[in-house]
Amino acid sequence: MLVLIMALGTPAHAQQEARDLFGAQRQPTAGQSQPVGGYSRGCVAGAVQLPADGPGWQAMRLSRDRRWGAPELVSAIEKIAHSVQQDGWPGILVGDMGQARGGPMRSGHASHQSGLDVDLWLEPMPTRTLTAREREEISARSMLKKGTRQIDPARFGEGQRLLIYRAAQLPEVERIFVAPGIKKSLCAITWRDPSFLRKVRPWYGHDDHIHVRLSCPAGAADCLNQAPIPPGDGCGDDLDYWFTEEPYRPSTSPPGKPLTMADLPQACTAVLTER
Repeated sequence: MLVLIMALGTPAHAQQEARDLFGAQRQPTAGQSQPVGGYSRGCVAGAVQLPADGPGWQAMRLSRDRRWGAPELVSAIEKIAHSVQQDGWPGILVGDMGQARGGPMRSGHASHQSGLDVDLWLEPMPTRTLTAREREEISARSMLKKGTRQIDPARFGEGQRLLIYRAAQLPEVERIFVAPGIKKSLCAITWRDPSFLRKVRPWYGHDDHIHVRLSCPAGAADCLNQAPIPPGDGCGDDLDYWFTEEPYRPSTSPPGKPLTMADLPQACTAVLTER
């Protein structure tokens, strides 16, 4: 650890890829929890680990060691699991949260860095406890009809809709990212209170899970929220855009370089090196 701390003090270290440094961490820092920076350029101090099993949830892909987050995130998962069981849903399968000290990951996500993001599968939790091997090998299924952007009613139904609704009801939830077809199906329903739809945002690739994002907790001075969600329920022209070809055209921009420590908030160096 001393060698690492000394290296961090050198200018050369500032250009090291942050994903390798944070990906090597297996223990959180001690002390108070503190999300640092933004969802895609940040880290988290004092992270806590979601148990692999709990009342109403089972965690998947245990080998990835991505069951860490701010205490508020663990609490939100517990609340969602409890509320969907009240609706008759057997429970939730929890995908990636974040790493022990947050930060960029070696694979899979550009966000999930500040301890405030979690992926929840849209498959219902089995009524039995999955084995460690099953948690590695079972895959989440797309909720869309093959080759289309529309939901498959045989897969996406009342349980999935209520999962999204219950998650969006939590005041600490900032956004929920879903496939455009899932958002469209929610917009087609007459809800008693449709205000939750504003939090549900269409995004690429979210056809087999939802991505739940919390806002910065009160008092987290070093945490950076996203820009506010635009007014309205998001069911109009903005959603129609996702059913054109424009969002899916190949990018002409060169791929971005991996984040270095210099790209992250300075406080993340202290989070990385704390013993």
